[in-house]
Amino acid sequence: MDGSNLVTLAVVMSCLPGPEELSPCLFAESLVMVSESGQPVGQLSVSVRPACYEEQGGQEEDCYLVRAASQSTVNDVPCGSSLTAYISKRLETLEQHQHEYVKVTARWVPLSPLPALPVSLQHEVQTQSFSYSCASLHGLISEAANLLVLRVLARRRAVPQNTTFLAFDTEACICTATYTAMGFQKQLVGMTEVEVFAVERAVCPDEGIPMAWQFYFLSDGHLARRVQVGSPATMLVLQLPILIDVDEVEPRPVFEKKPLDWEDDVQLYSQFLDRKEELQAGHASYARRHPELRALLADFLQLLLLRKPDDVLTFAAEFFAPFAAQRPPGSTFRASDQASPFRAASKRWALFL
Repeated sequence: MDGSNLVTLAVVMSCLPGPEELSPCLFAESLVMVSESGQPVGQLSVSVRPACYEEQGGQEEDCYLVRAASQSTVNDVPCGSSLTAYISKRLETLEQHQHEYVKVTARWVPLSPLPALPVSLQHEVQTQSFSYSCASLHGLISEAANLLVLRVLARRRAVPQNTTFLAFDTEACICTATYTAMGFQKQLVGMTEVEVFAVERAVCPDEGIPMAWQFYFLSDGHLARRVQVGSPATMLVLQLPILIDVDEVEPRPVFEKKPLDWEDDVQLYSQFLDRKEELQAGHASYARRHPELRALLADFLQLLLLRKPDDVLTFAAEFFAPFAAQRPPGSTFRASDQASPFRAASKRWALFL
């Protein structure tokens, strides 16, 4: 079997596995099996929930626990199946157990014209073992993983063309399973008419007769109807479930910056005047407590007017540098041939601008 013809899981699921798309698919549901005459003859239950799978060596992996069970009566013969599996968030099957049964008991079979004779059955147990390499199972979607894939496709309301995966047939042999979109239909659930999205899954073994199932989903991935092609029974949901709504993350609101007309606002303008008077009073009080401030500023202005430098900022930095509290200790008098760090910084700043 050529694996290059298969659509890989990463292509079909695009952004999967991802919690944002798989989380809404974790729920339980149940359907009733109805015969052609409309009589209930069985039921189907499916549940998917988060779980933790313990691998060999004690390592644990977050995954999904998938359970499915069906019971029915066909021609007065009870039968059913159960499925339990651990599916990784990449939709890989970590472990799966599947069990099918048919309860056949001894009964009387009339043979005319002879009297009824008892028919006895003997139990015979057969065991078969199959093994495959990991490379040959690349792209395998088991029966349990198929339930998740169908729910995701149902929520997307679309199936990529030529969607084909590896699967197991009834004899546990590797085969292909194709998924095809059948469009939208109307279905009556209870007293409510709803729109359903139909997907067909066909399992095509290399030897034997292909089997196909048609699934009809509600908008949130709940199964509304399941039909096995060629079977007289149909799985139906009798009551419309509560649809799962995914809360969309709303973008954070953006508030435009409005101009503040504080001069026209009486309260803001009053606060401005109060703060202005407070600052002026604080400055005047500081100047009275430090009379040397006036003398220092007078010396600076006098020297500034005498020198008339082109770069007033650099001149001011050099003048007040000796008064800096974090100035490193050194000579009070600067040598005439020593480069000023303020002028070098001023040149770098000019180049930057």
